[in-house]
Amino acid sequence: MTDNQEPILAKRGNVEQKPFLKLKRWQWWLLVSVNIAFLILGQCAAVLLGRFYYDQGGNSKWMATLVQTAAFPILYIPFFLLPSSKDESPSSSSSSSPSLTILASIYLVLGVVIAGDNMLYSIGLLYLSASTYSLICASQLAFNAVFSYFLNSQKFTSLILNSVAMLSFSAALIAANEGSDEPSAQSKWKYALGFLCTLGASALYSLILSLMQLSFQKVIRKETFAAVLEMQIYTSLVATCVSTVGLFASGEWRTLHGEMIGYGKGGASYVQTLVWTAVAWQVCSVGVVGLIFVVSSLFSNVISTVALAVSPVSAVIIFRDKMNGVKVIALLMAVWGFGCYTRQNYIDECDLREKTAAEAGDAERGHRGSEC
Repeated sequence: MTDNQEPILAKRGNVEQKPFLKLKRWQWWLLVSVNIAFLILGQCAAVLLGRFYYDQGGNSKWMATLVQTAAFPILYIPFFLLPSSKDESPSSSSSSSPSLTILASIYLVLGVVIAGDNMLYSIGLLYLSASTYSLICASQLAFNAVFSYFLNSQKFTSLILNSVAMLSFSAALIAANEGSDEPSAQSKWKYALGFLCTLGASALYSLILSLMQLSFQKVIRKETFAAVLEMQIYTSLVATCVSTVGLFASGEWRTLHGEMIGYGKGGASYVQTLVWTAVAWQVCSVGVVGLIFVVSSLFSNVISTVALAVSPVSAVIIFRDKMNGVKVIALLMAVWGFGCYTRQNYIDECDLREKTAAEAGDAERGHRGSEC
């Protein structure tokens, strides 16, 4: 799951923000800064720890998949502590709320798909360096634009097309750069498998984003902080159960003890790596949810893209990943694609605000006219 946890929530719409409007300016900025730190540090730490797990002798793909969602109970902390997560606005608690059966079906299907998506990400990180993995994950924005066009009625503008083109070329450059970037003495087909799995996972994850947005628009019909957190918690619960079943059904659980004994940094480090990887993914999720709630989904998406750019640089510093000219160009093209995508989202949000303000003004004038 890469850069995984964050996009699941980054497509949410306007979540109720009234409780935070009462904060002083410095308090609001402090809260925003904390959530930004959670998102960037959580995502970078999760990716780097995932690569560290493989480098030190870990080889269980199902275990690497499981830790991406296993620490989901951490999300109950903001769910119970923030008052707005419990108190929904009157408009959000309508009689058209879906039945428990429908909600359970949505969570079940999405959770199973997320588990499969996490497995693809785990395979990709096994055969790729952390920097290459992060750069390929950036292609999820391009896939997201395509799926949003078909499922969420998003228009293709020149900026969106530019973003798709830049991110596609960036991924193509990484594919052509295979020979100099294998994390160890991997064969070319394993590198190709890692590349295809990561690219496929990015595409599948973008589809999940669009399906989630569609679920909120057509079925759930409310986008409160509680609803967003519930979607994250229950889909993670299902994904964790599926990953656990996969771990035992595949027989990989039998190798875990040997992994721990033969782990490069020792058994204690093995356990700590898995635990902190799981925690890091959920810290990232808390940051994503917090930014959506305190600021907006657009701002959360912007910070998520920043984290995608930070991960390759962190991998070069910590793991001494090779950063040749091709990868630098790919990174710059990815940043250009991020910028185009973010600019278009900013324009869309400004247009929506102007339209909302105009409608509110017309309604107010009509109300005053009726009183006269």
